[in-house]
Amino acid sequence: MHRSTASRFLQALFLGGFWSAIAAAAAPVYGPELQGFPYPHPLLHFSFISQGESMEMAYMDIAPKGQANDRTIVLMHGKNFCGATWEATIGVLSDAGYRVVVPDQIGFCASSKPEHYQYSFQQLAANTAALLTTLGVTHATLIGHSTGGMLATRYALMYPSAVDQLVLVNPIGLEDWKALGVPSRTVDQWYERELKLNADGVRQYETATYYVGHWKPEYERWVDMLAGLNQGPGHKVVAWNSALIYDMIFTQPVVYEFSLLKMPTLLMIGNADTTAIGSDIASPEVKSRIGRYDVLGKEVVRLIPHGQLIEFPGLGHAPQIQEPKQFHQALLGALLR
Repeated sequence: MHRSTASRFLQALFLGGFWSAIAAAAAPVYGPELQGFPYPHPLLHFSFISQGESMEMAYMDIAPKGQANDRTIVLMHGKNFCGATWEATIGVLSDAGYRVVVPDQIGFCASSKPEHYQYSFQQLAANTAALLTTLGVTHATLIGHSTGGMLATRYALMYPSAVDQLVLVNPIGLEDWKALGVPSRTVDQWYERELKLNADGVRQYETATYYVGHWKPEYERWVDMLAGLNQGPGHKVVAWNSALIYDMIFTQPVVYEFSLLKMPTLLMIGNADTTAIGSDIASPEVKSRIGRYDVLGKEVVRLIPHGQLIEFPGLGHAPQIQEPKQFHQALLGALLR
């Protein structure tokens, strides 16, 4: 382990332990659709049938506060995130005149957790397209973070004429982990892993990876959100859906299709990020070669016909949360007029 990496890891352990001691006394729990967790704007629900089952996709639809520019932005959350984690970005975009639509995908957060579902990015993209159709949104800019970046890419490939601009914030899927030697987990193995999720583990992982060893008290809300959902009364169905989603992420990389994107595409990369699904069970040799966002951003932008790269030196997996002012200034400057 490099010295800087070791220092970051030790700092993450210390900070994680400090804040876990503070939070442990009143750790909240939430329902299987995140009942009880406060969202920054009213939650609405889109009811539809998918794979023969009734589903509800929760979403927020925020009107522009500034002078309306007749443009819509769709924000797509990551695996360990929800629509609520876009809170600061929603405010900035709304103030700038954008309509902002923020769905929670099926299997996540405030949306349905089916007992049986064939997860694919194609299915989640189709669900989102159906939602946008009901809202009268015919074209939009997509901003996808982490796993939401994989979904936004798939959506853009499926519905290219409906996407004005694609923005990918520390997306995963920039490399094919299984092809690079990361061992596979079965869905049952993912399920057993997800059943063990707790606030301490979330906090330590997020400190090291999302915030590069720099913890702030305001991040605790997002730990509570994830841990409270996973330890609430619906923890088994939440863990099962999470397992199915991890299998989707691991087996459906989008890296081979970036060259097919037709719209202007912006990569926004915190280059100290080391996220790589399955790296915890990879060999040291494989682990040393994956999750290198300082390299991946530069490699992938060359694959995209109309690609642009903005890097945030020293920031981690969630630059929009870690340094929101810096991130939003860059975002607003790069959005198509």
